[in-house]
Amino acid sequence: MNPSPFSIQRSISRRAFLHRSALALAGLGCATAALQAAGWGEMTSLPALGEFGLEGSLPSLKDQVVYLDFWASWCAPCKVSFPILDQWQRQFAARSFTVLGVSVDEKAGDMRDFLKKTPVSFAVVRDAGQKLVSAAGIKAMPTAFLVDRKGSIRHIHQGFRRQDEKTLAERITNLLGAA
Repeated sequence: MNPSPFSIQRSISRRAFLHRSALALAGLGCATAALQAAGWGEMTSLPALGEFGLEGSLPSLKDQVVYLDFWASWCAPCKVSFPILDQWQRQFAARSFTVLGVSVDEKAGDMRDFLKKTPVSFAVVRDAGQKLVSAAGIKAMPTAFLVDRKGSIRHIHQGFRRQDEKTLAERITNLLGAA
């Protein structure tokens, strides 16, 4: 029996992700509306990430401004973003800022190989069960959620281009300066 492209599957391969993305972009009526309705929105609270069975160690996010980045080893924009995210982690860490990368790679080895080639100073976990990526309603790689110190999602950013760096850094700086 072939699974429906709209069913939640245990893992998301590159092919399945691209297929789901293509379906969402095609505007398939009710199915697309259902996919768009799922997930987190701006000004909603970030759920307790420890409840999603993530592989790896989660840093404490209490009283932190957080850049929660969903990524995959096969994602070209993710390769562009990682050095910038690492720079932000180093630059803003003393001001209570944390980057947390969430790999959606199906195979742990793919994630490890990527991190060997692109080492970073921020925490990275893997969503092997695809529970978090499903709850967040991720439709594109990378997708990031900028979260304020109170745990409220303030900005959602899909994709990553070099020209995004300045605007995102300004958003981070604004949140770091907020009381």
